Amino acid sequence: MINILLPVIAYLFGSISSAVIVSRLMRLPDPRTSGSNNPGATNVLRLGSKTGAALTLVGDVAKGIVPVLIARYLAVGDWTLAATGLAAFLGHLYPVFFGFKGGKGVATALGVLLAISPLVTAGLVLIWLAVAAIFHYSSLAALSAAAGAPLMIAWLDGRMSLVVMAIVIAVLLFWRHRSNIARLINAEESRIGSKSK
Repeated sequence: MINILLPVIAYLFGSISSAVIVSRLMRLPDPRTSGSNNPGATNVLRLGSKTGAALTLVGDVAKGIVPVLIARYLAVGDWTLAATGLAAFLGHLYPVFFGFKGGKGVATALGVLLAISPLVTAGLVLIWLAVAAIFHYSSLAALSAAAGAPLMIAWLDGRMSLVVMAIVIAVLLFWRHRSNIARLINAEESRIGSKSK
């Protein structure tokens, strides 16, 4: 029963949109219909609130951390752990409470991986920092870290269930960033530190 209940709860928890809730509480425009129309921390920042963006980021990361830590505390099997992390991530991407229109998932994926393995997460942060420092594109750095996640987990952890989870998360992150990828190809993506067009 717990093998089914945990992923369901994780999905529902992930479906809580930090960006929408924070924006409503701070009387900011709805991030789903303003700015980039993406309910994430970057768009909340774009809409004029550093505090709101920080709160959104913390909330999105927590959506990945909390369910996975609960699963680890209950000492569930590896596949249930992986399903719980993936469900929390899917909740952020396709939230049942907000018309299945969610964010791109980077922060929640980070939370999932952080709760599973701080060592793996540290390696992915290094990848992000290196790519960002060289190319100055946040989206490219995030996608590079996502692509490296399955390999990093295979190397530092080795559990096949978590490798499969990381592959699915990476594929979905690439899908959700397809507009960013198109802009990168066309040299139209905003660089780190530049103003959005």
